[in-house]
Amino acid sequence: MNETNPIVTEADLHAYADGQLAETARARVEAFLADNPDEAALVAEWQAQNTGIKTLFAGYEKAKDTDSQLVTPPRAPSSAPKRWMAAGAALLVFALGAVSGHYGPALLPKPDLQLAGSETLPKQAETAFTVYAAEVRHPVEVFADEEAHLATWLGKRLAVENLKIPDLQSLGFKLVGGRLLPVDGRPGAMFMYENQAGERLTVIVGRNRENRTTSFRFASSGNLETFYWVDGELGYAVTGEVSRETLRGVAEECYRQFPS
Repeated sequence: MNETNPIVTEADLHAYADGQLAETARARVEAFLADNPDEAALVAEWQAQNTGIKTLFAGYEKAKDTDSQLVTPPRAPSSAPKRWMAAGAALLVFALGAVSGHYGPALLPKPDLQLAGSETLPKQAETAFTVYAAEVRHPVEVFADEEAHLATWLGKRLAVENLKIPDLQSLGFKLVGGRLLPVDGRPGAMFMYENQAGERLTVIVGRNRENRTTSFRFASSGNLETFYWVDGELGYAVTGEVSRETLRGVAEECYRQFPS
C-alpha cells in the first residue's frame, strides 16, 4: 500500500470485507486490490473470518417467541401482598410485646449479657494476645516494677484521668506490665498478667467517643476466649487461653476496678 498517498485506507478495506461499501467505493477498492496482492490476501482472510463467525452463530439467526423476555424487565409484584405481610409482622411484634410484658420471664427469658455494639474490639484483643503473650523477653514495654509510671503514661495517651491498672492477685494473676497499642485507630492500652502456671491473659482498653452504652459479650477463637464490654466511651477486653469461668471472674474484677 502506498503510505505517502494512499489510494485506499485500512478502514476502506475493513468496510469492503464487511460488505458495507457503496458501489462506487467498492469498485475503487477492488481496483486497488487487483494491484496489491498482499492487501488482497489480507482482505480475503478477513472475509473468511466473517464467514466462520456467521456459520458459528447461524443457529441464533432466527427470532424466537421468548426473545422479548431477554430485555423485558420482570413485572413488579403487587404491593397488596407486601402490605398484608407488613401488617402481619407488625401484629406479631405487638403480640410478642404484650406477651413478653406479662409472661416474659417464663416464655422469653432475657439473656444475662447484652451484645456489644462493636465487633472489632475482640478481634483486636485476640490479635494482641497472640502477638505479645508468646513473647518471653519483650512481652510488654513497661514492666510491673514501674506500675505507677505505666498507669500515668497510658492514662494520658487514652485521655483517662487516674487510670487504674486492675489488681488481679486475688484471682492468682500478677501484673507483668503493659504497652501502648492501637485500638480502632486510636491510642489504646494493654495490660498483661500471668499466674503461677505460666498462663497469661491480657486486658485491652480502648477509647471510642461514639459509644454510649454498657454491654458484655464472649467471643471465642479456637482455645482463645475473650470477654469484652463497652462502658460509655471506653471499651474493654479480657483475653486468654483459660476457661470462661476464670475469664468471667477476671472481667468482673476488672469491671469493678476500672473507671466508669
